[in-house]
Amino acid sequence: MQEFEFNLEDNLFALHHDLRNKNYQHGDYSSFYIYDPKLRHIHKALVRDRLLHHAIFRALYPIFDKKFIYDSYSCRLDKGVHKGILRLRQFTMKASVNYRSPAYALKCDVKKFFASVNHEILLSLIRKEISDSDALWLIEEILKSYESGLPLGNVTSQLFANIYLNELDQFVKHQLKEKYYIRYCDDFVILHKNKLHLERSVALLEDFLESKLSLRLHPNKILFNKLNHGIDFLGYVVMPRYIVVRPKTKKRIFKRIALKKYQLENGKITEASFNYSIQSYMGILRHCRGFRVGREIINVLKLGKQVKF
Repeated sequence: MQEFEFNLEDNLFALHHDLRNKNYQHGDYSSFYIYDPKLRHIHKALVRDRLLHHAIFRALYPIFDKKFIYDSYSCRLDKGVHKGILRLRQFTMKASVNYRSPAYALKCDVKKFFASVNHEILLSLIRKEISDSDALWLIEEILKSYESGLPLGNVTSQLFANIYLNELDQFVKHQLKEKYYIRYCDDFVILHKNKLHLERSVALLEDFLESKLSLRLHPNKILFNKLNHGIDFLGYVVMPRYIVVRPKTKKRIFKRIALKKYQLENGKITEASFNYSIQSYMGILRHCRGFRVGREIINVLKLGKQVKF
């Protein structure tokens, strides 16, 4: 333990020396794939570099976060999925006058967002708020560590994504003047009483994204829906009188429970780890009308049923 602490201190001083003399070079990434729920290619930086990413994040976050709109919910303090869903629920009530008037949702997804982020555009946005030459040099070193776009796995990528898409947020709020707009990472929803208005907005959104940010909407994920039919967003479906877990989310929960049961029975995980996973799944259900799904989970665990999909 003492040797580890000594090496850690020694490495920190070496990192400080490299930064001070501008000799710092970002290390290579290790890569792997995860399903979350779709296949994602994650790039993991070395501990030395991850430590620096966290320092950069902590320095930049308070500067940029105050520039963001209220209804951006990804990777921000006191925000997140569940608060985003509750906010969307409020918007549906207001846009439809408590579901007494017809209203519609436009749901969009930016195609291959992280892979498509343009470094020069991102740096130009950062330079609007950061003038320190040393800080800009370091940020550029971080960006150049990945050939193009942003790597999934860096904490800085989360902040850079919000800086980049804040331009879209400002356009929607101040140019399109949309009252009911919410974004989580590269997924966003706009509500309006007039479907034709939303249909016309798509061309304006596509033109802005392509001309200003070199991004495109995913053509297969531009969806229109009546509010009283429900809005599928962030793993939940917002219905007129309640919120339910998305069917695909439910299916994924039971698949994972089946896997965890197998791992527990074969000694691959501890009972404590198994119970922690179950509690996390039950936690998802606490934010919606999830009583029936919760009972199904309890029955599966009590009766030892096999879950197959």
